Amino acid sequence: MYDDERQIRELLATWQAATAAGDVPTLLGLLADDIVFLVAGQPPLGKDEFAASFAAMLASHHVEPVAEPREVLVRGNLAYCWPSLRVAVTPRTGGATRRLADPTLTVLRRGANGGWLIARDASLLTPER
Repeated sequence: MYDDERQIRELLATWQAATAAGDVPTLLGLLADDIVFLVAGQPPLGKDEFAASFAAMLASHHVEPVAEPREVLVRGNLAYCWPSLRVAVTPRTGGATRRLADPTLTVLRRGANGGWLIARDASLLTPER
């Protein structure tokens, strides 16, 4: 595995751990300032909108993602990956866990320090079958 691919896989693992821990500052550190999140049925989200909506969700729910990168391709300062993603969303006050699954598509850009940042993310999550 090439160093760039390893770094991207580590970034995805950090994203999963920070999401499960509810660590929004770590998540924001993995995002390019001009990030765009594309989610079905919602307008695109930038960094500030993501931070606000995710923090609000974490106040009432625990989120546990499990992603398995299916493909990572690096070309210069751009890369993409499409992980197969499963997410369990459980209300903190009890209640049924909602399970979502399906692929996502993530575009990454090399940052000024040489590391990778998430620049675009398209989520195709639907209720798990």
